[in-house]
Amino acid sequence: MKAIAVFFAAVTLLAAAPAKQTFAGIITDEMCGLDHKAMNVQPDSKCVTECVKMGSTYVLASGGNIYKLSDQKTPGKFAAQKVTVTGTLNGKTIQVNSIAPAR
Repeated sequence: MKAIAVFFAAVTLLAAAPAKQTFAGIITDEMCGLDHKAMNVQPDSKCVTECVKMGSTYVLASGGNIYKLSDQKTPGKFAAQKVTVTGTLNGKTIQVNSIAPAR
């Protein structure tokens, strides 16, 4: 009887787990967001990279929202590019499963 109860509890927890979503947007940094003019560093991809080197973090700008990314290594190769991020949204942070160039 306990085994059945444990099984149903596990199924309930799995069913309650947030589903993966896909987010389209631009990889940028938390400090600049989408406006890199104040830093006076061109192109935008260089500004994003330099800001991250100075302590900012990679984020995804999507639909007027800024989402923090759990993966801080992969976004580097997509700085200032349109991408598709697949993952689980937890508050304002995306637990990243994958990042790919937008099509």
